[in-house]
Amino acid sequence: MYVALKKSDLSCFETSTSNIFDISRGLRFRVDSQLTKLQKTSNHVLHTSAFLPSGLTNYFNNLDVDVINLHWICNGFLSIEEIGKLTKPLVWTLHDMWAFSGAEHYTDDSELARWRKGYKSDNRPVGHTGLDIDRWVWLRKQKAWTRKIHIVTPSQWLADCVRQSSLMQDWPVSVIPNTLDVDVLRPWPKPLAREMLGLPLERSIILSCSFSGSRDQRKGWDLLEAALHKIDTDSSDLLGVVFGQSEPVNPPSVNLPIRWMGRLQDDIALALLYSAADVTVVPSRQDNLPQSATEAQSCGCPVVAFNTGGLSSAVEHQQTGYLATPFDTSELAKGIIWSVENMERSQRVSQNARARAVRLWSPKIITQKYSSVYLQAIENAKKIRSSSENLTITA
Repeated sequence: MYVALKKSDLSCFETSTSNIFDISRGLRFRVDSQLTKLQKTSNHVLHTSAFLPSGLTNYFNNLDVDVINLHWICNGFLSIEEIGKLTKPLVWTLHDMWAFSGAEHYTDDSELARWRKGYKSDNRPVGHTGLDIDRWVWLRKQKAWTRKIHIVTPSQWLADCVRQSSLMQDWPVSVIPNTLDVDVLRPWPKPLAREMLGLPLERSIILSCSFSGSRDQRKGWDLLEAALHKIDTDSSDLLGVVFGQSEPVNPPSVNLPIRWMGRLQDDIALALLYSAADVTVVPSRQDNLPQSATEAQSCGCPVVAFNTGGLSSAVEHQQTGYLATPFDTSELAKGIIWSVENMERSQRVSQNARARAVRLWSPKIITQKYSSVYLQAIENAKKIRSSSENLTITA
């Protein structure tokens, strides 16, 4: 595993020029950030042009490996053109919409979305000004990526987007969820988990992850806040718990107390927190397969979310949680209450959630699916190479 942003005993990027790479990656990232600012857009999620080369193409092409599995390669790791020059059999696992969109990592997925129609000069959204960086990036992808790469998406929603995109509509696509260490992310006895975390035993705990607080509209914190205002019950029976950030300067005003847990440092602490909660709420407007939804279920914690994007397949309605009508905050509030009001039902849903997590997301299941995709990518590369050689001989 080769990564650019962190090093551990399992992942590293070690070459004779690794220090130079670290420095140059930072420079490429800054240049990229400035380029995307030349475009004025109402879409404030991350944009990446992947313009400047890293110089790693030959390095990867000369590795003694059978297949390369790309994941998230932005922030100065590989340029668009360098991806097109990789010669090994390729599998690309997508974690957002960037690969088939312009510079955007998440964007509109309506019927008129540009990634469906192609980024043309006459279909730019109203109000977008400056250079059309999205179109420039998309055209570079169209030119550079002449070989069809086997795409893997963690969710059915993202796979459907790939198949409906102008850029990748005829590329091979497989749906393989992100795996979980289900032996670590497992249920703990609720009283023990709460005692270890200092959480009260007598309240129903509503858990939410908020790494970016209220700044990322896509994550839907404002929708959760509105839903909590609509919960018609004695607030003394409920406690909101937020992990992933410390208490903000201006915390939301809702009709129940909130405990801010900050960032958790290991998976055992995470498993304890999910086990301590009665329900985890993932209020995203648009998401692929958020880990908070799958991790919670692995620990036997039901999940409430909107029936949209990758969450539609992450949660089984009224079996492992509750899928609310997008983006009806009254429905979201209903789902929260449904999850905590009946102890017998909550226990059943908890058991279903754990069983489904083991069945769908355990390493044994996921590695078998990836093995199949790798072999398929290698075989397809052989066929393409053989066809090209036959064509050369005939010519």
